[in-house]
Amino acid sequence: MRSRTPDRLCAEAVDVALAVTREEVGAGAVGEHLGVVAEGDRVVTHLFACTEPAYRGWQWATTLTRASRAKNVTIDETVLLPGPDAVLAPEWVPWSDRLRPGDMGPGDLLPTEADDLRLEPGWVPGDEAEPPALPDPEAAEEDGVVPSIAVINSVAAEIGMGRPRVLSRYGLHTAADRWEEQFGAKTPMAQAAPAHCVSCGFLVPIAGSLSQAFGVCANEFSPADGRLVSLAYGCGGHSEAAVMPRTPEPAPMVLDDLHDTDAMSLRPDRASSVDEADSPEDHLGHS
Repeated sequence: MRSRTPDRLCAEAVDVALAVTREEVGAGAVGEHLGVVAEGDRVVTHLFACTEPAYRGWQWATTLTRASRAKNVTIDETVLLPGPDAVLAPEWVPWSDRLRPGDMGPGDLLPTEADDLRLEPGWVPGDEAEPPALPDPEAAEEDGVVPSIAVINSVAAEIGMGRPRVLSRYGLHTAADRWEEQFGAKTPMAQAAPAHCVSCGFLVPIAGSLSQAFGVCANEFSPADGRLVSLAYGCGGHSEAAVMPRTPEPAPMVLDDLHDTDAMSLRPDRASSVDEADSPEDHLGHS
């Protein structure tokens, strides 16, 4: 048990602790004496400031001790310890807790624990029983009694038993909560939408129990394109929100074939003045 009162002889041996510390780490790295800490009976640690620029706020700790009824102080050890103002690295966090969505890149492997709460066995074997006696194996295969491994695997995959583990109820709920937070009814986009995704023609239905609450958006102009959205989500790209009217087609060209189709001058006044100036009578009058 640690003593509250430092041993007097060990506590007074500041010069001894300082000399040992300077000899151990170098005189230039040892600063002022910061105090004494009682570690136990006749065990005392002297603290000195560390003057190394890379260890600002750290302290040199030199521990002294003495034997019972002895007056000579002996050296235990000298270590570098962080002080109250020392810059320390953050507490180590396991990689599984540091991982965030989007961190996994090409070639990365993300293992799952055997007891992951998000997963459960894809199928549970029943009570083991002795198989019934079969006739000759070759005859049994000819009669179709013993299916092949490929047939068994294909049937298991078809009824959803081909995977060792599937989503548990906890996994389904956590996924639904995550998707609801991103593309759900409480998002600003959904609050301002004219209608919900449940009535949108761009919604692609999904299978399984989640089909009652989610679907996939297939509108390339929607912010949720290709994402799993809540049926209560919505955006301005709803298929029935604002149906654009069709552009009216122009009327066909009509040709008037009931009147004279002779060529007409675009400037009749100018044409008549030119004709009068160039008439033969004018030329004869001037000859």
